[in-house]
Amino acid sequence: MYHPELKNLLDVGCSPDTISHSIVVSKRALAIAKRTHIKVDCGLVRLGALLHDIGRSKTQGIGHAIIGADLAKSLGFFKPVIDIIEHHIGAGITASEAERLGLPKRNYLPLTPEEKIVSYADNLTSGVEHMSFSHAFDKLTNILGAKHEGLELFGKQHLEVLSWMR
Repeated sequence: MYHPELKNLLDVGCSPDTISHSIVVSKRALAIAKRTHIKVDCGLVRLGALLHDIGRSKTQGIGHAIIGADLAKSLGFFKPVIDIIEHHIGAGITASEAERLGLPKRNYLPLTPEEKIVSYADNLTSGVEHMSFSHAFDKLTNILGAKHEGLELFGKQHLEVLSWMR
């Protein structure tokens, strides 16, 4: 399936692996969105998920979300897409965590259903492989440590998205 947005990913220099990952996340996010009983803009979910890792064309670090949001803005994408890109990292990052990570001190928490669904689908995808929530949670625990605030955010995100599903 061809998505015109993939040209943007190619034009900025995203790797084939990043593009493949973005396609898989987009399909998973759209499948989740279609199963919800709340109002969700499926077109926004699809587009935001396809572009969520556009910043990986410049860095593989956590700052890819901020760089990606800037790239999307320079390409003329509208604010809801930019917000999905900027807020997809982890299950969101608080301002205090952002400061510890060397990011500008502000909240990077997904706020809208579309932002939350893309972030959640990304968290459940490793490369092009789907993971269960428990596998993704264990993987995140190994990376962050058992007491990291990101684990609580991911658990809450999981429960919220499940509560929206039919």
